[in-house]
Amino acid sequence: MNSVAASSSGVAGHGDAPARVTGAGKLRLVLTVLAIVALAESIGSAKFKLGPGQVVLMPMLWALLMAAVWGVAQRRLPGALRIGTSLQSLAGALLNAALMLFVVKLSLTVGAALPMVRQAGWALFFQEFGHAFGTLALGLPLALLLGIKREAVGSTFSVGREGNIAIISEKYGMASPEGRGVLAEYITGTVLGAVFIAVLAGFIASLHIFDPRSLAMGAGVGSGSLMAAALGAISAQVPPEAVPQVTAIAAASNLLTSVAGFYFTLFLSLPACSWLYGKLEPVLGRMTRRGRQPLQESAPDMAGSAPAAHGLSLADTALAWLVMAGGVATGNALSYKVPVLVSLEGMLVMVLIVAVAEIAKRLLPRMPLLLVLSILATVIGVPGLLPFSDAVLAFTGKLNFMAFTTPVLALAGFSVAKDLPLFRRLGWRIVVVSLTATAGTFLGATLIAEFFH
Repeated sequence: MNSVAASSSGVAGHGDAPARVTGAGKLRLVLTVLAIVALAESIGSAKFKLGPGQVVLMPMLWALLMAAVWGVAQRRLPGALRIGTSLQSLAGALLNAALMLFVVKLSLTVGAALPMVRQAGWALFFQEFGHAFGTLALGLPLALLLGIKREAVGSTFSVGREGNIAIISEKYGMASPEGRGVLAEYITGTVLGAVFIAVLAGFIASLHIFDPRSLAMGAGVGSGSLMAAALGAISAQVPPEAVPQVTAIAAASNLLTSVAGFYFTLFLSLPACSWLYGKLEPVLGRMTRRGRQPLQESAPDMAGSAPAAHGLSLADTALAWLVMAGGVATGNALSYKVPVLVSLEGMLVMVLIVAVAEIAKRLLPRMPLLLVLSILATVIGVPGLLPFSDAVLAFTGKLNFMAFTTPVLALAGFSVAKDLPLFRRLGWRIVVVSLTATAGTFLGATLIAEFFH
């Protein structure tokens, strides 16, 4: 990793170094992703009742599931349709670059809706304590009741993204129980996180017990793909006129969690989780006969799954932008009836913003790219602030936010397919604990934000 701070970026999803693949393989990946996006958008949304609420399955979830199944079944497919493990690794690397365009869209939305974000006031700051402590509040007691030992610290002090792995690696080492725990959380979140949080967020939103602004803050968990999944489900449950405000607040919350959340987990939630483990384990740990069963029996080879940060070549970065532009244009045309050329014009403007941020990052190498890009795009997005701000908003305003989520999760689906064999070896206990921790960060931030609404 270039720096710990940079690795804390919530948008960095899967930094695995892609194996060398041919040009034909890359073309096959691009065409397959675009075909999945088109099919997912054509299917559209599906709703069904679940108790007092309802669950909404969006096109982005169809894309995630189809890509994951496609990747798992790749050996049974004809060669022309096969997306092997090397291409799945490439999909994960492309996801990192594609998410930069997703960040631009979110940041432009924040800039355009800055007065609405400003109205969030102190709720936006204090909800971060919910993100920081919600994971351990729900996850740690459950982990101890299920007989998990020190692995519980690594798997419940955070949602286990790249920055959190860096913290555990520095403090305990990846061969430690804490290291195994955070890797288990990472893999569980990678494979199931988007589907789980989308269903959870959509169901909670359908109950209408929380202000949509509180739910939007809860969605900003510090991961681009998880936020996209949660926000998409929430947006489907609110009036259309409320969607811009909900999107802007979620984007601001996600940025805060991505940047400040790293320090929250380093200095607050990890020490608190370790201290609580020492207090609660003697009480809760003895309540299960499995109290001495170590996690490594379930997942002995997780160290090899740790994400690594490897920069993409310029050609592969351009390929990621091409996939994202094509996916957004496809979704925008099929679901929102926006002409393809209009969408591509907006995407070109966003690519230029990312290119400027890359140049600024070279001039300020200590600044995380996510922070540079978010600030730049937010400033550009404030109406009338810069001579070209209104023109940028006119071009990009025709790009529907939900059209970005489908190609993002299609790439994520291929990326997680390679981790499914390892995921099956983790054991049900750590999977349940990891998903509970993810629910905790969403619900914790939502509950705290609700006090201010």
